[in-house]
Amino acid sequence: MAKRDPLAGKRVVVFGFGRQGQALARWLPAIGADTVVTDSRSAKDLGLRRRDYPGARFYLGGHPDEVLNGARCICVSGGVPLDLPILQDARERRIPFTNDAQLFLERCPAPVIGITGSAGKTTTTALVAAIVSKAGYKVWRGGNIGNPLIEDLPKIKAGDIVVMELSSFQLELMTASPQVAAVLNLTPNHLDRHGDFEHYAAAKANILRYQRATDVAVLGWDSPGSRAFERAVAGELLVFSQYDMAPDGAFMLGSRLLVAGSASFDMGPHVVCERDEIALRGDHNVLNVLAACAITGGMGLAIDRPGVTPEVMRESIRHFQPVAHRLETVREVAGVTWVNDSIATAPERLLAALSSYEEPLVLLIGGADKDLPWEAAIHFALRKARHIIVFGADGGKQVATKVMKLLENMRMRDDQLSRAQSLDEAVARAAEVARPGDIVLLSPGGTSYDAYEDFAARGRHFRQLVSEL
Repeated sequence: MAKRDPLAGKRVVVFGFGRQGQALARWLPAIGADTVVTDSRSAKDLGLRRRDYPGARFYLGGHPDEVLNGARCICVSGGVPLDLPILQDARERRIPFTNDAQLFLERCPAPVIGITGSAGKTTTTALVAAIVSKAGYKVWRGGNIGNPLIEDLPKIKAGDIVVMELSSFQLELMTASPQVAAVLNLTPNHLDRHGDFEHYAAAKANILRYQRATDVAVLGWDSPGSRAFERAVAGELLVFSQYDMAPDGAFMLGSRLLVAGSASFDMGPHVVCERDEIALRGDHNVLNVLAACAITGGMGLAIDRPGVTPEVMRESIRHFQPVAHRLETVREVAGVTWVNDSIATAPERLLAALSSYEEPLVLLIGGADKDLPWEAAIHFALRKARHIIVFGADGGKQVATKVMKLLENMRMRDDQLSRAQSLDEAVARAAEVARPGDIVLLSPGGTSYDAYEDFAARGRHFRQLVSEL
């Protein structure tokens, strides 16, 4: 007989009807919860088909006070601002907050590998899942990447392994940590949401905060931000680095990637592969691969399963291709290569993308700003790019406004800079100025919310525009 869920018969309010909210609106009624969903958008704007969510009641176009009546807990989707007046009211009523990731971790019968960081989460999560699958395990991949996972709970077995990407938006509400937790790096990001770097770092730290002495933490040693989390580690610590030879973890030795100590199948050190066997461009992706090696080599310390051998790691790494919208080659037209890096939603990601190319660049930047510093990225872009196209609307929160102000005082020729109102115009202008041998790189540095639902929608539009050239 199936065990009755603690939320069965309780009223649960879901705030936000994006991907996470939709999954909860299906799962909560299935476990017997009295499910209420609220979103500031209308049913028409959401494209809601109520028959797809039997058992859920909807309050749309706003958040009436009555949605809180009798609530046992509130599930807040990642994109919902926590300073909404009604959520302030919920705090005063002492209604606990949670989210799909927390509910999943509390119930998951299989061990969980959780991965976070300011950049590289999705690539590392996908590679870890590929390596663990190659090692013969049944793998469930999701979280902030693709599937929220909560609806998969009935199918997940104790012998499986879950690989879960976790964002700061999810982590800031969580009071549970995975058995294997990785912090890839930590640099300023999402300051428009978290207010300052300290609050952002505190949210990320929750991935480690609730670990036990038997759990494993994996930290990016080359990032001062993630390295500072060493003092928060309760269990076994593994690290990865391009520069330091770590006794426990993964590192570079010349052109070789190695695993050693607890991250090695038999303590090592052992060579995993040569750098030129990695199909992904850029030093940042070498770090992602090192992270995956440290995680999969050391996972057995926490989850009572054998770590993955270097041979299995190497085979997976050699065949791993870029994840969509991450330095993704779209096509070559008349000797010009068009690259989609729409995931670059912060200047730090733009810097990583620029560092990945030696070819002449035509760079497309724009989007909505997250209150992040742009000076270093712009100075580097001026060194690396033959031509810069700034796209998007003007406004106080727009990348275009901030970047154009920075460029005003720099001596640039007319043939070095273009201004476009939209991505359509930017692609058309890039087609005019690009020469054979150039890379046209969409690496916006800003979020997509000025014009698109998310970075993936922006990337798909870019692909479409390029396909039509």
